[in-house]
Amino acid sequence: MAKSKKANDDKNEPLEKQLWKAADKLRKNIDAAEYKHVVLGLMFLKYISDSFEEMFARLQTGEGNYAGADPEDKDEYKAENVFFVPTEARWSFLVSKAKHPDIGTYIDAAMDAIEKENPSLKGVLPKVYSRQNLDPVNLGGLIDLIGNIALGDAKARSADVLGHVFEYFLGEFALAEGKQGGQFYTPRSIVELLVVMLEPYKGRVLDPCCGSGGMFVQSEKFVSEHQGRINDISIYGQESNQTTWRLAKMNLAIRGIDSSQVKWNTEGSFLNDAHKDVKADFIIANPPFNDSDWSGELLSGDGRWKYGTPPNGNANYAWLQHFIHHLSPTGKAGVVLAKGALTTKTSGEGDIRRKLIEEGNLIDCIVNLPAKLFLNTQIPAALWFINRARNNGHPRKNEILFIDARNLGHLINRRTRELSAEDIQQIARTYHAWRTGEGQYEDIKGFCASAPLSKVAELDFVLTPGRYVGLPEEEDDFNFAERFTALKAEFEAQLLEEANQNKTISRNLARIKYE
Repeated sequence: MAKSKKANDDKNEPLEKQLWKAADKLRKNIDAAEYKHVVLGLMFLKYISDSFEEMFARLQTGEGNYAGADPEDKDEYKAENVFFVPTEARWSFLVSKAKHPDIGTYIDAAMDAIEKENPSLKGVLPKVYSRQNLDPVNLGGLIDLIGNIALGDAKARSADVLGHVFEYFLGEFALAEGKQGGQFYTPRSIVELLVVMLEPYKGRVLDPCCGSGGMFVQSEKFVSEHQGRINDISIYGQESNQTTWRLAKMNLAIRGIDSSQVKWNTEGSFLNDAHKDVKADFIIANPPFNDSDWSGELLSGDGRWKYGTPPNGNANYAWLQHFIHHLSPTGKAGVVLAKGALTTKTSGEGDIRRKLIEEGNLIDCIVNLPAKLFLNTQIPAALWFINRARNNGHPRKNEILFIDARNLGHLINRRTRELSAEDIQQIARTYHAWRTGEGQYEDIKGFCASAPLSKVAELDFVLTPGRYVGLPEEEDDFNFAERFTALKAEFEAQLLEEANQNKTISRNLARIKYE
């Protein structure tokens, strides 16, 4: 009976969860870090094959604008922004070879053939399928599994289904990889919060450390969900890790997002800025925390350091000034930084922060995040919202909004927390009401406070939200004597338990000795 119930529960799970469980079973002894390229590469191949076959069918029918068209003419596909897929790389062909012992060789050949026909994919697709540690039976199982993703959906919807599953798998692989996963994936709830707060409806969106492209996907999703036009935003990205850049290119292509301006080079954004002349309307980014290896010694006197030269041993204020440098005169940025950047005075960082506030008047809002949101670090983090237009009609240009969200979120496992949709809306509504002056904004003790710049100066330009929002009402007047007595009793009980456990261990050790 219990078994039947579990089977029913599995069937009721969302499609992406069912697929993940099935794909994970096929993984056997392969590390998640390697396996993600196997699975995600096949998903991408399925996507471009579906898109190609849909276009092929239109050309073959030859109606309307396609009258007299040749289904094998590559230019016809290029004109419609569809990847051309040669015969030996089409999904139907690979399905016919799924049970073949050399299926891995066929898939690698398919990836090669697609790259040759589509220069924009050169160096992007994984060719890992003929490796000895990949069981051909399991590969065939993956082909069957991925082939069923769009089952019951019209071709027109298959890309959206695949995109959603691809995004979900990226997150699951990041969780499986733990610390390493955090290098290519920013947790979905943080990305959503940044995008919902910034509202990138129209203009240029830049992420100079873009990972697998989650910020761009979420921006496009936000526009479409709010009846905007996708073509009204254009994206610019840069990534220094080639493997991660490949994931980004596939992730964006599956979503139908133009990734031609998502660049890769080994030097990274500081030493080799791929978008030197871009002035963005929105910057959304999660740079590496407290990066000590950013080549600061090679960049002294750089034109980007308008508010002061960042220290060689920490890139936090280099990133902040890099973002500001790339903002248009009305541009806004939402970025994640280690919490230490809110208070540090090391090597001139305190002076840079003071100038950002006093001279630039650039900081709109600071959000203190809960612990355990990030996969790759336990370092506390905060969101910075920067606004170049604060001196241009901003109703609160002489204030900074502080939000303390440390008590929000819920655990999804022992090590990881995430923000709920309600949490995200609560933070975003507070910010929008404050920024526009159109809503009923008011300070809430323990959660949010709008502090005048004079107050920030009094506190020596420390930006920790807790210094401004205070304690919640219920914590403001708690009974100290009661709290102390309870904690003391709890501590004494723990000491007693420890003493009893030590006695038991000693007895067992003595028994072993005499036996």
